[in-house]
Amino acid sequence: MYKLFIKKLLASVFTIACILPTANAAKIDLEQEIVIKSKRQAGDLKNKIASYLDDVQITQGTLTIQADLVQVYSQEDHETETYVAKGKPAVFEQQLEDGSKIRLEANEIKYEPLAYTITISGNALLRQAGSEVTGDRIIYNTLTEQLEAEGSEEQVVTTILKPKAKADKEKKDNK
Repeated sequence: MYKLFIKKLLASVFTIACILPTANAAKIDLEQEIVIKSKRQAGDLKNKIASYLDDVQITQGTLTIQADLVQVYSQEDHETETYVAKGKPAVFEQQLEDGSKIRLEANEIKYEPLAYTITISGNALLRQAGSEVTGDRIIYNTLTEQLEAEGSEEQVVTTILKPKAKADKEKKDNK
């Protein structure tokens, strides 16, 4: 029974990946400056951790992150950074190369730009082109356009696929 469940889950994830429009994150965003606004900021210079608290808003090109708390972990090379955003919910939005938007909401968002990975957990929601996936945890690779969704004992993975005509109408209405 477990194998059947896994097969259905993988088939559902594959279907989502095929139906959602091209989801390459706008690569130009990574070349833009990062602007971080918050009511409070703190830094742990020894451990290379910057903390931004209360009404945090981060923008980089078309990418935005809104959260209650964001911590930025830097590596020795100062090139590699990991952003961990927490909120009720924390929100990640980005305009994709095809002009559509992707929106991710969760209690925690872990964004690793150079690894092209976004992991959202705790009431996770991924919304794109009118369709959505919910679960306990969703991992999305912006380069390969692959996602993996997981449920928990309390929350199953749910996928809602909107018909193309309805998704096109919603996209048109949002412009």
